[in-house]
Amino acid sequence: MHVVIVGCGRVGSTLARELCARGNTVAVVDRKADAFLRLGDDFAGQTVVGIGFDPDVLVSAGIEKASALAAVTNGDNSNIMIARVGRERFGIERVVARIYDPKRSEIYERLGIATVATVKWTAERIMRRIVPDSPAVEWTDPSAELVVVEREVPMPWVGMRSPRLGEGPSRVVGVRRYGKAILAGHEVLLQEGDVAYLAVAIADIAALDEFLAKGPVEEQ
Repeated sequence: MHVVIVGCGRVGSTLARELCARGNTVAVVDRKADAFLRLGDDFAGQTVVGIGFDPDVLVSAGIEKASALAAVTNGDNSNIMIARVGRERFGIERVVARIYDPKRSEIYERLGIATVATVKWTAERIMRRIVPDSPAVEWTDPSAELVVVEREVPMPWVGMRSPRLGEGPSRVVGVRRYGKAILAGHEVLLQEGDVAYLAVAIADIAALDEFLAKGPVEEQ
């Protein structure tokens, strides 16, 4: 998988190195060439000096063959411009934009752009958004037997009520929509793009993923 990362600060460089270590091809874009020093001498990916929302710069970084785009510069407006160019001009499905003002997250997620709040989220969580098979464990109990996992609501569940997600091996903790959390006690109609937080035994994670993939059983 090819990933384009715009911004080579702490988060961008960490993300780039981790993606390369997992066998992906990576191109990193930054305005300043010396920012690439954070990547280290052994970085195997591509570096491109330029402005991240310039389509020609993105093409140089391989955006036309990319499966994902992460906009992690130090400016909210730049990140959203980069994300919109990636999604709207180049049709990239998995796009993540880092934001410093969490109040903007709802607006951006309505545009179909996943946002990552700079204080609460890390490079690891960005990884979950752009690498489909990345583990998404949010919390583990002290016995290491019970976890809370994050799962994007699959299409077969869209239109169902949230408690139905708990008919399998997990229990619903809450749902995140447009950057806002809804606790499990509030029954909601699931929408495309919702993210569910589910409590499940570690031994049952595979069964949970199978349950979600199959979709809901029709009620008699």
